[in-house]
Parts: sequence; C-alpha cells; structure tokens
Amino acid sequence: MASINFLAGGFGFPIQNLNNSGLGFFGPGGFGQSVPVNTWQGSTFITDGNGVNQGPQVNNVQWVHPNSGAVQGGTILSLNTIPNYQGTLNIHFNNSTPVRTQNAQLFIYDRVSTSNPPSSVMCAVAQLIHPNVVQGGGGSGDTSWQFPAGSSYLNASVLNNGSAFSPGQSGLSPQGGATIDMNHDWYFCLSANPTTIGSKTNFGLLFSTEYL
Repeated sequence: MASINFLAGGFGFPIQNLNNSGLGFFGPGGFGQSVPVNTWQGSTFITDGNGVNQGPQVNNVQWVHPNSGAVQGGTILSLNTIPNYQGTLNIHFNNSTPVRTQNAQLFIYDRVSTSNPPSSVMCAVAQLIHPNVVQGGGGSGDTSWQFPAGSSYLNASVLNNGSAFSPGQSGLSPQGGATIDMNHDWYFCLSANPTTIGSKTNFGLLFSTEYL
C-alpha cells in the first residue's frame, strides 16, 4: 500500500493535509505578522487552512535572487548548495514493497482546481538534491527558483531527470533514476509573495507521482 506524507523540512513535523493543516507564510516578526505586498515572507509555520492556529515554526527559505535564498533569515546561499534538511518541505513517499518512482508533479494552485493559479499570491519553488548536511557545493537540484501556478507544474528541470527521477530514501538515489526503494523523498524550498493585501487562503500545493 502506498502513501504520501508532507513533512516540514529539517524537523520532520507532520503536515496533515491541505484542508486542515498546512504551511503558513508570515513576516519576519513571526506567526501572525503580515507579509507586505510584493515582498517575500520572513518566517514559516505549520498552521490551519486559514492561518489562524499556530503550529511549530519550521525552516524558512526566503527568495532574495532568482538563483539564491536566505536560509532562516541569515545566510544567503545559491539554491543548489542548500542541504536537503534546511529546505521548507519534505514530501515522503512510502510503499509496502520497493518500487521506482517516475513522473513526479508539483502544482501550486487555488485549492479548487490544479488548472487555476493561487489567488493574489506568487509562490517560488526550488527542489533541493543535496543530501550532504553541510552547506556548500555538490548539490544537483534547481539552480533557479521556479514559479509553478495552475496547470503549470514543476517537473521538467529536476523532478523528472537524473537522480531526481526516483530519489530513494532521503533523496540519496544510489542507482540514479533506476533507484528502487520502499521510501522516496523530495525536498523543496518554498517562498511566497502576496500581490494584494489580505490573507491568502486560496493557495495550496498538490503533489503526485507514479510508481512501478
């Protein structure tokens, strides 16, 4: 039997689902602080679908440049030098028997239809493939932020080629795209930027993958 779990990167805090629990993006002052229009979030928390109930604070990676992000409001790093565990989101796939994964897709949408973009918010996404726990060279993930929205899904640059095709446990991918494992992990940095005032609740993430 197969399952997909959403975990907050770094700590492994479970994110139950997009209806009752998810990630909320806030200002640098922490939970509940608004993010000014046309700026990127300064903190990230697990919260409910309306961003009202505070959960654990999790890794925050803020967009600062098309090719880099600020980790926890401090060091600015090239995206492919950020270790997996310092990402915002870990998507963990598990199956009762070892399998290979393929055609992974990630949508950012309005929580109604994956054909629709989120409402009045821009979301930047970068996949990390850097199992080393030390910041620095050697990663093979995204080198620039991507902006999937609606029917535009994140897959072409990294999700479906090379070692990311079938990542295996912890994204180690020992057999590259042919890796067979009971567990497969994808890691992402997420950054959000509101384009109008007000809470952004029509804003969700959907992930799917094939396995064989």
